[in-house]
Amino acid sequence: MPNKGNFWKGLYVMATDDIPPIPVRMLNEFVYCHRLGYQMWVQGEFAHSADTIDGGIKHRHVDKGGGETLPVAPEEETEIHARSVSLSSDRLGITAKMDLVEGQGAMVRPVDYKRGKRPHVAGGVYEPERVQLCAQGLLLREHGYVCEGGEIYFVASRERVPVAFDNELVATTLHAITDFRTLARSGQIPPPLEESVKCPRCSLAGICLPDEVRFLGQAGAEPRPIMAAVDSALPLYIQSSRAYVRKKGERISIEEERQEVASAAFGDVSQLVLFGSGSLTTPTLHECLRRQIPVTWLSYGGWFLGHTVSTGHRNVEVRTRQYRASFDENSCLHLARRLTAGKIANCRTLLKRNWKGADADVKPVLQALRRGAAAALRARALDQLLGIEGTAANSYFSAFSGMLSRAEGEPLAFDLTGRNRRPPLDPVNALLSFAYAMLVREWTVALSAVGLDPYRGYYHQPRFGRPALALDMMEPFRPLVADSTVLMVINNGEIRTEDFVHAAGACNLKDRARKGFIAAFERRLNQEVTHPIFRYKVSYRRLLEVQSRLLIRYLNDEIPQYPVFMTR
Repeated sequence: MPNKGNFWKGLYVMATDDIPPIPVRMLNEFVYCHRLGYQMWVQGEFAHSADTIDGGIKHRHVDKGGGETLPVAPEEETEIHARSVSLSSDRLGITAKMDLVEGQGAMVRPVDYKRGKRPHVAGGVYEPERVQLCAQGLLLREHGYVCEGGEIYFVASRERVPVAFDNELVATTLHAITDFRTLARSGQIPPPLEESVKCPRCSLAGICLPDEVRFLGQAGAEPRPIMAAVDSALPLYIQSSRAYVRKKGERISIEEERQEVASAAFGDVSQLVLFGSGSLTTPTLHECLRRQIPVTWLSYGGWFLGHTVSTGHRNVEVRTRQYRASFDENSCLHLARRLTAGKIANCRTLLKRNWKGADADVKPVLQALRRGAAAALRARALDQLLGIEGTAANSYFSAFSGMLSRAEGEPLAFDLTGRNRRPPLDPVNALLSFAYAMLVREWTVALSAVGLDPYRGYYHQPRFGRPALALDMMEPFRPLVADSTVLMVINNGEIRTEDFVHAAGACNLKDRARKGFIAAFERRLNQEVTHPIFRYKVSYRRLLEVQSRLLIRYLNDEIPQYPVFMTR
C-alpha cells in the first residue's frame, strides 16, 4: 500500500483555479472524444438520443428515493449498500453522483450502471467507462475509504464486470482530469474527429457538425447526412384574443368562455405562439419553461413582440465571440456582404423559377439582380451595402406580380406595384409582412436555442427590442421561405381577395385566412431541400438550426467563412 499511495500522490493535481469540479460522467465523454466532452461540459450543449433516453429510464431504479450518504467512520462489520452517493474533491477537481457503493467497513467499491450489454473487448469494458469508474474510486479514497476496484453493471445483459484500479488506470484517469481542465481553461474547442465511426451515432452530431467543419476547412471529405432525431413536435398557434390557456395534467388546454375548444400534449408542442391578448396561466408557463418550450407573443396583426424562454443556453463562450465580432467593423461588413449577396441571389433564383410571362420581359431584372449580388460582395461600407440592397429590392418587387397566376383573359386578382409596410396597404404586402414576422420569430427561437444572442447583429444595427441577428440571418431565407409561401397560397387559391379586411388605409388578413396561411408557412418549413454545399436533404426548419450552428463554427474560427445558404 505505501508504494501505491506515493504513486497516486505524485499524480494528484490541486484544482486551484476557478474552473468548477468536473463531473466524472463528463470525464467519460472527454476520454471518448475531446470535442464531445468540451461541448457538453464547457459549452453546455446537450441533445437527447434514443440511447440517452433509454439510459435515463434504466437509471430510474438507481436514483429512486434521492441520494444516500456513506458513514463517516464505519465499523469493520458495517455493511454498506448506498445508492446515488454524491462526493466531490477540490484536490482532484472532480465530482460524482455514484449509482451504487457497496462494501464492508472501510473497504468499498463503486458500481456504475450502463444501459447496454457487456462489450466483447479486452477487460470487458471500454476505456471511457473504466476511467469514469476509477475516478469514482479516487473520490472514495479521498474521503477515507479503501477502494482497490469497482464494477460496471450492464443492464441489458445483467452482467457485472470487475475493474481493478491499478497504477496504469489511475495514471490514465488523473492525466485525463488534468488534460480536461487544461482544455477548459484554454477556451478553444478541439477539432472534430476525422471520419470516425463514433460520429454518426453521437447525439451531438447535429450540434458538432464534424463532417461539415472538416469539409468547409478544405479537408476534402464529403459530409455524411445529418441524422437528426425524429421530432414530431410543432408550434401551437393560439389566435383568439379570448383564449385562456391552462395546464391540464400533461396537456395544454385552450378554453373560451370556460369551455375547452382545443388541447395538445406538451410533448407534441415545440413552441407556444399567442396572438393578441390571449392569456396564459402561471402553471402552464412554468411547465413550458421546464420543458424548454418557448412562448412567443405576437400582436393581433401578427407583429413579433418577443418570446419567453427558460434560463437559456449557458454557452457564454459563444456569446463572447459573437459580441467581440459585432464590435469589429470588418467582421460586420464581411458577414453583412455575404448575407446580402445571398439574399439577392435567392431572390433572383425564385424569380427565374416562378416567372409566368415571357423570358424577355424578366431578363433585365435578372441581370440587375446578378449585378446587385456581385456588387454586394464588393461593398466597402454598411451604408453602401444598404443602398445596393435597396436597389436590388426595388428591381425584385417591381417584377413580383409576374410570379402570380391569373386566369387567361382575366385581370390579376392580386398585384404588387411596390413594397410597403407599417401598415401594409394591399393584400400582397399584408401577406409578405406577416410572413416576415413569422420568419423572424423562427430565427429568434433558433438562435436562442443554440446559445447565440438574437438581439446583437452585424448588418442590422442593435435597436431597442429589435432582434438584429435574427434579421441578419433571415435575409437569404426571405425569398426561400416567406416569399415562396406567399406565392404558394395565392397561386394555389388558398388565399383569396375576400380574405382581407381594409380599414384606415391598412390591409390585414381575416382570422380564417390567417389560420390557413400559418398552415402553409409550416408546410414550407417542413419541406426538405438538398443542401447546395453538403448535398444531403434537410428540412427548412432543421436548416435554420444548421445555419445557426455553422455561424458558431465560423465565430470559433473553425471554418474560414460562414456558408450562406443559396439555392441553384
